[in-house]
Amino acid sequence: MHLPTLLAQHMVRRPQRIALLQHIVEQGSITAAAKSAGISYKAAWDAIDELNNLAQTPLVERNIGGKGGGGARLSVAGERVLRLYQRLQAMQNQVLDAAEDIQDLDLLGRLMLRTSARNQLHGTVIAILSHGHNDLIQLELPGGLTLRAQITRDSTQRLELVIGSQAVALIKAGWLQLLGATHPPSPEHNDLHGQIEQILHTDNGPSEVRITLPSGQTLCALTEPQHLETLGLTEGSEAHVQFAPSLVLLGTAL
Repeated sequence: MHLPTLLAQHMVRRPQRIALLQHIVEQGSITAAAKSAGISYKAAWDAIDELNNLAQTPLVERNIGGKGGGGARLSVAGERVLRLYQRLQAMQNQVLDAAEDIQDLDLLGRLMLRTSARNQLHGTVIAILSHGHNDLIQLELPGGLTLRAQITRDSTQRLELVIGSQAVALIKAGWLQLLGATHPPSPEHNDLHGQIEQILHTDNGPSEVRITLPSGQTLCALTEPQHLETLGLTEGSEAHVQFAPSLVLLGTAL
């Protein structure tokens, strides 16, 4: 299994999320793994979604529902990533001992950026089209899905994007428009289809809807409960998610 660079960097800067894989092995469910890791059930889902989206193939396989919130186990790819993480842990003390100054580690921490965007989809640049001062970047996601991002020419050059570059598309949950399965796609927008895996309602405010794509990656959209009711969307429903290319941010490895 080829480990994507962005996932490898994630293992260094977000070790607590990788460590969740070990809890899943030990507990056999997301609910129990979250409790063992000392995090909320929702935080565990977020962590798993992020790991699956950054990998070429899902690291965690889930069975929704059932006693204890459903079962979970690592895929073959997940087991290999966990073994690599365990080896990295064994090397950690050597790295700390090699640091000449503790401030060096603080600097590295600042250089490794986190993002507030809920949706992070790893892909490969397959086309760069010029549109005036902007470029339209087309990414191929695992499973052959594609999406487009509109960024400035300067951003294309600064990120050193070329055909074959690895990148992460960042889309905030509030920027996604949730539509029914029969809604005609808009040619001007990105259109990804999948199955609604989970709907999390809040006391007030929008509901959080998780959509699993055919690639195994997961999108999170925010929408009003009334909108879901109008469209007749529930857990298990097929749905489309649309968003403008101008709303997609791109990131690359340092």
